[in-house]
Amino acid sequence: MKKRILITGAAGFLGSHLCDKFIHEGYHVIGMDNLITGDKKNIEHLFRLENFEFYHHDVTTFVHVPGELDYILHFASPASPIDYLKIPIQTLKVGSLGTHNLLGLAMVKKARILIASTSEVYGDPLVHPQTEEYYGNVNTIGPRGVYDEAKRFQESITMAYHRFHGLETRIVRIFNTYGPRMRLNDGRVIPAFIGQALRGEDLTVFGDGSQTRSFCYVDDQVEGIYKLLLSDYAYPVNIGNPHEITIKDFAEEIIKLTGTSQKIIYKPLPEDDPMQRQPDISKAKEVLGWEPKVSRSEGMKKTYNYFKDLGKEELYRSEHKDFSKHIRK
Repeated sequence: MKKRILITGAAGFLGSHLCDKFIHEGYHVIGMDNLITGDKKNIEHLFRLENFEFYHHDVTTFVHVPGELDYILHFASPASPIDYLKIPIQTLKVGSLGTHNLLGLAMVKKARILIASTSEVYGDPLVHPQTEEYYGNVNTIGPRGVYDEAKRFQESITMAYHRFHGLETRIVRIFNTYGPRMRLNDGRVIPAFIGQALRGEDLTVFGDGSQTRSFCYVDDQVEGIYKLLLSDYAYPVNIGNPHEITIKDFAEEIIKLTGTSQKIIYKPLPEDDPMQRQPDISKAKEVLGWEPKVSRSEGMKKTYNYFKDLGKEELYRSEHKDFSKHIRK
């Protein structure tokens, strides 16, 4: 019998790559997404497969999946600042009500559940690099708090189910990840810079560009998540690439990669934007035997080639989605 796995947020960037991975590993994959930020084209290549099925469903309402389930990956959530600032309440609900519903489903099905947390639980960190033991520096009432606190609550309720009910749970703290199927206009730095370069626009850096990020290629991220799910470790694990770069240097790398001649322009830094973001991955190395393998130059080439092949319409589209039908008065 094939093992059965439910993946929420299946039509999103990371969710769709996880669907590919588990199909490749011989699982029966049930994808679930309400398509509020996901896109069906990310998974349409799987629809013809008999070991893939898709449910168009919002996990903040009751979740039912017929038959047995061995594993659940909860990856449903807006993940880019542009999205979660437009749909703040939906972001909080998917991290709270959605997680509660899926933990309940895991209980009923006796399934192991892995939840997608984020480096944003560390807020604007006062400790560098960030270890799993650091409790963070988060502004609960700032605009970004809707995402950060949803994920912090998600971790808390998951650990409560683990301790109180003995549920098998796993928590991954995902650091900046990039690769094919990212949305060009999702507001994150890699698609933003590449989109600007391809359109011949100047590259926009917020602040003075001295803030740092570390970027993990999607194949490495997916491998880390896969290993964590199958491990016996219940506490949070950072999965990311510790190789750090300033945003200003990164903008210059993009100009070199794309062979364009734009200049870099500077705009004010958004509120609560973290100045440093770098994972300490000692735990992932020790517990999972995992570390990233894909260099930034190799990963960025693949990502650039993906974006370069997008049609003109997508390249110049400024609005990704009309969220109005998802917003309840």
